[in-house]
Amino acid sequence: MHLHDIPFGTTDWATVEPTEHAGESGVARWRTCQFGTVRVRMVEYSPGYRADHWCEKGHILLCLTGELDTELADGRRFQLRPGMSYQVADKAEPHRSSTGVGATLFIVD
Repeated sequence: MHLHDIPFGTTDWATVEPTEHAGESGVARWRTCQFGTVRVRMVEYSPGYRADHWCEKGHILLCLTGELDTELADGRRFQLRPGMSYQVADKAEPHRSSTGVGATLFIVD
C-alpha cells in the first residue's frame, strides 16, 4: 500500500452514512471513506452474519467489538476478539467471515 496525496484529516464515523450488504445470513453495515486508492471502512456485522462469498481482496482488519470467525479456503479457521487483527494480501488466500454474536471492525484495503 502506498499512501500519497491524502491531506491530514479526521473522520467522525457516526456521520458517515452506512450502506447495507446482505450476507448468506445476516447483514453487514459499511461506513466507507475513500482516500485516493485506499478504502477505509467501519463495518458492523449483525449476529448470525455469514459472508455470501469468498473474498480475495487484501485487507488489514482490526476487531473492535464482538467476535469474528474467519475461514480460509484451505480450511484453516481463526477467531478474532476485540484488540486482535489480521492482514492478508490481494489474491493471497481466499477468506470469508462470519459471527455468531456480531462484530464491529475497522478495515483498510
